Amino acid sequence: MPYDRDTGLGGPHHRFPTTRQTLVREAAVGAGAALDAIVALYWKPAYKHVRTHWRRSNEDAKDLVQGFFTALLEQEILAGFDPGKGRLRTYLRACLDRYVMKQDESAARLKRGGGVTFDFDAAEREIAVSTPSPEDIFFREWQRELFTLALDDLRRSCCESGKLVQWRIFESFDLAEGARPTYHELATGHGIPVTSVTNYLAWARRELRRLLLERLHTVTSGDRESRAELRTLFGAL
Repeated sequence: MPYDRDTGLGGPHHRFPTTRQTLVREAAVGAGAALDAIVALYWKPAYKHVRTHWRRSNEDAKDLVQGFFTALLEQEILAGFDPGKGRLRTYLRACLDRYVMKQDESAARLKRGGGVTFDFDAAEREIAVSTPSPEDIFFREWQRELFTLALDDLRRSCCESGKLVQWRIFESFDLAEGARPTYHELATGHGIPVTSVTNYLAWARRELRRLLLERLHTVTSGDRESRAELRTLFGAL
């Protein structure tokens, strides 16, 4: 089946935009925006990894995850990341495992938060209704959070730019939990031509792809890792 530029969320690899390599470096020295971008994507994968792989209680997992991200800043853990040896995602999970093991050797439990809200109750509810293996949980949550954050970016962008109809049509069709409405039903409901529904959906999908790739750039070290993560991400869908 030929590639559809409007519906293929992954996009053509040769058009992958330039990676902002400095963000990982900025996060390594505690730059707020860069560090927040990493924490926002990785806190829930880290939490569920600790809960399932390390079999920790809700409260212990909260303490460990918040402590890990505090250590990420205070101990400059990201400074040790070498993109030539692997992916940031793999490096962070290994660091998390080492952190948990070190915490097992002492009674210390750090309880600091950061610039990102840790909604542990929501993560706990998701654990209760899913049964992935401990080996898969970290990747699956990374994948889920990347799309969740990109969708939030798209919603916010549409609200700020006055494209609420585009968002509502995209939400009604592409994010529908049950049966999707027809293009005709969407057109009638919003008082627009059917051709506008087609155009709005195509635009929203392209914009979501752009925002997702932008998010991906903020948590990778360079083009090589970004391309590898992109292949992994869409290869797993």
